[in-house]
Amino acid sequence: MANAEWDLFQSLHAVLQAGSLSAAAKSRGLTQPTLGRHIEALEQKLGAPLFLRSPRGLTPTDLARQLEQHLAEMHAAAAAALRDASGSADSLKGAIRITASQIIGAEVLPPILGAFHGRHPEIDIELVLSNKTEDLSRRDADIAVRMMRPTQGALLARKVGSLGVGFYAAPDYVARQGIPQDLAGLREHAMIGFDRVAPPIEALKDLALPWEISRDLFAFRSDNDLAQIAAVRAGLGIGTCQHQLARRYGLTPVLAEAFEFELEVWIAMHENLKGHRRMRLMFDHLVAGFQAFLAEGRGV
Repeated sequence: MANAEWDLFQSLHAVLQAGSLSAAAKSRGLTQPTLGRHIEALEQKLGAPLFLRSPRGLTPTDLARQLEQHLAEMHAAAAAALRDASGSADSLKGAIRITASQIIGAEVLPPILGAFHGRHPEIDIELVLSNKTEDLSRRDADIAVRMMRPTQGALLARKVGSLGVGFYAAPDYVARQGIPQDLAGLREHAMIGFDRVAPPIEALKDLALPWEISRDLFAFRSDNDLAQIAAVRAGLGIGTCQHQLARRYGLTPVLAEAFEFELEVWIAMHENLKGHRRMRLMFDHLVAGFQAFLAEGRGV
């Protein structure tokens, strides 16, 4: 593929990711007219439209959707190549891309990564917050912190422990509304949970809950885990929280004897990266950092 064509496909990928020409142009460092010309030039080359234009914005055509997966793989491969080229295998210079869930990435990783950066300031850190399982085999990221056992092949993975999760509420909510006496009594309280996307938590299937877990159960709904935790802290209702974070926020346990589940914590990276010194240093640092973090929750 010629450089000019690759440039056009990069612009298409940016629009598919951003959802608009203006946002895509900003992400690529281009003007909106220039990016628009890229899309028009690509449509002419392909002989078919890539987007349907309307006052509400751009809607990808079937052709654009068919290309989306290929473009994502090409983008990931190009980004991985740049990270690899940023430092040799034995170098302590270069970039490391880490993926983690919203809560782990925003609440747990920053101090762990801060300590690493203090020791290795010439290593750049890229952090992707997503509850979607990134594909390490195609190098969407170099290292992943996962809440379940990795199933992809060719990975170096280590289980570092388990996170305990229970129901919690803010002290002011408890002062106003009290605490339910049993799980059935939760239906009389404002509960906080998901909106449109139910979390795939296998551990919940083993709990004998007296009600079905559906969006109708919740008085406050959000598919963003950080928003859910913020709602609990603000006193909007009762929600789930990791024991370590609940202790940090000063939250009050609710039905601790009746409800609790655990999430496994795994650190994983592609086995081809174990020979890269900076990757191995980060892998080992994350294992030690999470072991220390998990120890804070014991006995809660």
